[in-house]
Amino acid sequence: MKNLKTQGFILIDVDVVALNNAGKNTSSNFDNAIATKRIRKNGLTYVYVSGQAWRAWWRDSLQKNLNWKLSPITRESKIAFTDANPIKYADDDVFGYMKAAKEVILNEEGNPQKDKKGKDKTENVTVTRISPLKNTAIISVAHVNPEENWSSMARQEGDSVPYGKQEYSAIMKGMFSLDLAQVGTFSNYNKTGYLNLSDKLKKEALENGAVEIEDAFVNNHKLIRLDKKTRTKRAIDTIKTLKNISGGAMQTSNMGDVTPKFIILATTKTGNHPFSHIATNSGAYDEYAELNIEALKEVINDYKDDFEGKIFIGKRIGFLDDKNDELTKLAKEFSNLIELKTVNEVIDKYCEQLESQMD
Repeated sequence: MKNLKTQGFILIDVDVVALNNAGKNTSSNFDNAIATKRIRKNGLTYVYVSGQAWRAWWRDSLQKNLNWKLSPITRESKIAFTDANPIKYADDDVFGYMKAAKEVILNEEGNPQKDKKGKDKTENVTVTRISPLKNTAIISVAHVNPEENWSSMARQEGDSVPYGKQEYSAIMKGMFSLDLAQVGTFSNYNKTGYLNLSDKLKKEALENGAVEIEDAFVNNHKLIRLDKKTRTKRAIDTIKTLKNISGGAMQTSNMGDVTPKFIILATTKTGNHPFSHIATNSGAYDEYAELNIEALKEVINDYKDDFEGKIFIGKRIGFLDDKNDELTKLAKEFSNLIELKTVNEVIDKYCEQLESQMD
């Protein structure tokens, strides 16, 4: 079993947005004011979209753009969980789950078994799955101070009702990693994150075409694996939906395009993400976002033995055009390793490579 990972790096470019809010703004002069998510590093402020919010955009885009049928959510008093059926629902497979529950034990006639007190017998069916898709938050590359602006509800009679909101413009970066070996592959041994399937679901999977394979990393354990066609489609869909991903708070009046304006896609033989520091800030107050081509070149040289196949780099015309010549020069220098194209072309070309890499 190959230990391959899709490593992705993206930059988005947004103006006057409030993509992920953080509740009431307690420092505002308005009674009704919302703050945006932000964090401090080295004494400076950066706005961000939480990793959870990005995953929600991703899952919704798979449903709307590629017709994924999402796993239904069950809500109880203080918890909520999906159906936890990665055989039937691709989003349970790719995004992971935790379901703590008990089920009634049925007899051969399909009726509940009873204990000595006449109550239904139950069994623990708690299952968990570590997500094959891991991602960072999406954070501004450069230092950003959100502006507080006010709006008002003025359609009613009498005084208008003002409210405040924080808005910003920023180039923002995000990274993700998709474990290709784990897509469509499940364990069911008793360890947190690794008890993916109940015995019942394991049996159903094997009866419907799944097979057991040796776990290459845990001795004397087997994994349940779906057919290659299903696993490949799930992996490719996950990457392809980045072309049309959408989401974010206040879209009705602060609509922002969150599709990548710059993207790197590569397959590596290790889990470490190599592209974490290729976007940096500059200027007297660290207020400018920069794409550091020298840092990218260093990464390619340092990790060239870890890459499987080509590195695909995509950029939109009109975004960081001052880097066009440097990127073209880099692609020529590593012509056997790098393909430089538009964002959507890169996603398509990488998915073609990914199809050949799935085992």
